[in-house]
Amino acid sequence: MKEIFLLKLGEIVLKGANKRQFENKLRQNVRRRMKKYGNFDVYILQSTVYVEPMDEEADVDGAWEACRSIFGVVSLCRCRPCEKDLDAIFAAIENYLGDDLDCAKSFKVESKRSDKRFPLTSIQLSQEIGGRLAEAHPGVEVDVHHPDYTVYVEVRDLSAYVHGPAESGAGGLPTGVGGRAMVLLSGGIDSPVAAYMMAKRGVEVEAVHFFSYPYTSQLAKDKVIELARLVTKYSGRMTVNVVSFTEIQEAIRDNCPEEFFTLIMRRFMMEIAQRIAKGDGCGALITGENLGQVASQTMEAMTVTGAVVDIPIFMPLVGMDKKDIISIAREIGTLDTSILPYEDCCTVFTPKHPKTKPTLGQVENAEKKLDREALIARALDNVEKIKVTYHDEPLL
Repeated sequence: MKEIFLLKLGEIVLKGANKRQFENKLRQNVRRRMKKYGNFDVYILQSTVYVEPMDEEADVDGAWEACRSIFGVVSLCRCRPCEKDLDAIFAAIENYLGDDLDCAKSFKVESKRSDKRFPLTSIQLSQEIGGRLAEAHPGVEVDVHHPDYTVYVEVRDLSAYVHGPAESGAGGLPTGVGGRAMVLLSGGIDSPVAAYMMAKRGVEVEAVHFFSYPYTSQLAKDKVIELARLVTKYSGRMTVNVVSFTEIQEAIRDNCPEEFFTLIMRRFMMEIAQRIAKGDGCGALITGENLGQVASQTMEAMTVTGAVVDIPIFMPLVGMDKKDIISIAREIGTLDTSILPYEDCCTVFTPKHPKTKPTLGQVENAEKKLDREALIARALDNVEKIKVTYHDEPLL
């Protein structure tokens, strides 16, 4: 019989009466991810997603790589189904895992009998199959405490399944069960990680990027689109809303006290992002802010910049150490792109001595010469929407 995947659910199993809703969303997400790789049947039984190739043309290896990055899956394994019969189970193990066993120093068999109609208990099944394997592989010791390799046998409703050790999945919740949110995506390390972390909690992520040509280059814009593409490996497809920010930054430079430049710029970003978010059905904003990391990320500064919006602002990195953020960026594949030396608009007109403990009254007074509504309206009139998926060609 052909190889299939078993994707084990994580915290979805704790959702009680809402469990079916989460399972249905996960099944939809898996089916959508599998389309690129051929014809797969995707179904859920006993808190496990089964992914079964339906013909020889299916790209099994490509599909397996995609399954490893689907949120809602805590672990996954490639396995061989067989009849629920001792001889069939032993033959499947020999055929499917025999080479791995020969390369091991020691082994054990671990069984799980979900189908209680099967005549042997889990322990009896492990003992019976373990004994047969010991005879077939006399050079491999049996070690039930610290084995070099473990053979797994699962007797389920439809078939028995044999496999080696499972791999860790992406974890989290299925994308889409947590609503939609708009991430303010810069070219730095933090915001792609913030997008990933909220997607892991089931949030469908869209993005807004502020582009200040000619102060920032086309390469800087391409860098951000590439970061969005890398995040979609986990989050699924994404739309990046590119906002021309040059006029607003020049107006701030020409009309506002220098110490407030970054704060006022951030307030414009938050308000514009909120308007795009509401228009696209997003119920929250996501930022990569980290308390105390830079002058605009003090508690007082974040209060002032957040005052212009009336939807929640999710800051998943706010209490993390930078080394931990970098570790996640490296793990999800965004770090190398984030550190490319293409500046984003946040580095344009940076004040020498930024205000770190502003009050709302001070900032509102500092920006009083600006026609906020007119500047925001013109920025929104020229938003460029770029749709990205992980299967797009890399830009950098």
